[in-house]
Amino acid sequence: MVEQAARRIVEKLVAAAPAGWTRAVLGCTARAGGASLTGAYFVPGTASWRHPVPSLFPELRALAGALRAAGDGESTTLEIECRPSGEYRLVASADTITSLRGRGGGFQVVLDPDYRLPEPGFGQEAGTAAPAGDPELAVARFRAYLERRAAILGRPEQLPPPASAAALDEAERRIGRPLPADLRALYSIADGDGVGFEHRYLLGGMAWMALKSLVTVHADQRESAWYSWELAWHSVVFDTDPADTVRRCDGHPAWLPFATGEDGNYLAVDLAPARDGRPGQVIRMGRDYNRGPAYVADSLTSLLGRHLKELEEGAYEEEDGYVFPLEPGRRFGPERIIGEIPDEVPPALQAIHINDATGPVDLAPLLAAPSLRLLHLNSGATADLTPLRALPVESLRVTLDGGDLTPLEGHPDLSSLSLGTTAPIDIAPLRTVPNLRGLDLSRAEVRDLTVLADLPDLRYLALTARQWTALVDEGKAPPTLAAARLADDEATLDEALAWSDRIGLDTGGALRFTGTLGTEGG
Repeated sequence: MVEQAARRIVEKLVAAAPAGWTRAVLGCTARAGGASLTGAYFVPGTASWRHPVPSLFPELRALAGALRAAGDGESTTLEIECRPSGEYRLVASADTITSLRGRGGGFQVVLDPDYRLPEPGFGQEAGTAAPAGDPELAVARFRAYLERRAAILGRPEQLPPPASAAALDEAERRIGRPLPADLRALYSIADGDGVGFEHRYLLGGMAWMALKSLVTVHADQRESAWYSWELAWHSVVFDTDPADTVRRCDGHPAWLPFATGEDGNYLAVDLAPARDGRPGQVIRMGRDYNRGPAYVADSLTSLLGRHLKELEEGAYEEEDGYVFPLEPGRRFGPERIIGEIPDEVPPALQAIHINDATGPVDLAPLLAAPSLRLLHLNSGATADLTPLRALPVESLRVTLDGGDLTPLEGHPDLSSLSLGTTAPIDIAPLRTVPNLRGLDLSRAEVRDLTVLADLPDLRYLALTARQWTALVDEGKAPPTLAAARLADDEATLDEALAWSDRIGLDTGGALRFTGTLGTEGG
């Protein structure tokens, strides 16, 4: 079945090939739910990206299904190379190796599937303030809010019956902690705002979930998200505004979603605030907050007061029998810039992607942003990293034009570095960076790569094939790696498997066979 599925793909590749092609390469990582596809035809004298392969997702899913049936992996990385003669080669491996063509290039392997990078929020100082919520005031505001909405709509809104005390107790048992008193009081009035399949969207346009749904969503959302090593090694969880109110995590067991935008985003009460937060504070979390939650209010009581005031001041929209309070001018999420360093750097800036630089970049103006955590210099270069001494940058992508890494010595916050150079560089200063977890040197010329063996907490490393060979030949590959990347876009899957073996991943179960259209495979 594997060979039949592969031959069907090769037939379509050959049939759709452009004039003058010499070979085609198709790469794919396939899972039961779908497949990713990259590839190109190679035509002498032209750029390969001008000749993409056709969309072959049904055929790839059939091939992936046959490969899964023949093995025991949940997903498969495969590569097919074929030529005008009809000769083709298939290489397939289990999901520990992934093609990154079109996403940075090369291949990635996971050496320790159970390892997860630490998130700063779990080490943050805990808040000690008392809750700001008041159950009696929350109930009074909620009733006044419903009355005001009824006056706007010309009728009262139907809500479900209240949740029983027994149901509330059982929900708290399953969650593993008590609900904030003001939220529990509201559930004693109504079990959410949905009747049948229709919600009233009472909380700023978000649907207040039934108690049963709160428990279910909490179970699904309680852990931090993990977006694969491709993204996770240089990701940053940003701080909230106000700072140090919410823990810098993607998810936390003490965040209880109670209202949904029905789009993967939620309002939640936070029962484990950071130093300057208060238990029971309201945050936004979910799909669009994967780089950190957003602070909304110090309690549900305060949020209800805000919504009531908005209705009283006319700051609402009415549409198709619904009332939506507005929050004019309120921004959720970190301050960030994509483009170039502005003349006036916002003091609250936490992330900047410099994409438009054509000459040397002076980083000194960024000292005006004392909370900067991500600096990606994606175009241009800089000769001086000295301003970074005073900034809490955690994720740094930079090209050095001359200069050195001395300013990074002992940097307490830097956790990921992607470095390019225009001249050979000494990476010895990185020995003193205490929290460095991820490193990409594939764009750098390094004088002595064996220094990498002295980085005891390095978990992710990206190098070119030449760099990996030099490092492994010296026996100096870091022993603590949980994932690694072969950063060569032209590398074949066969070459990536050989590299994986050298850095400690057993790829003996890989499948390889060749064939020619019109003949039996081998």
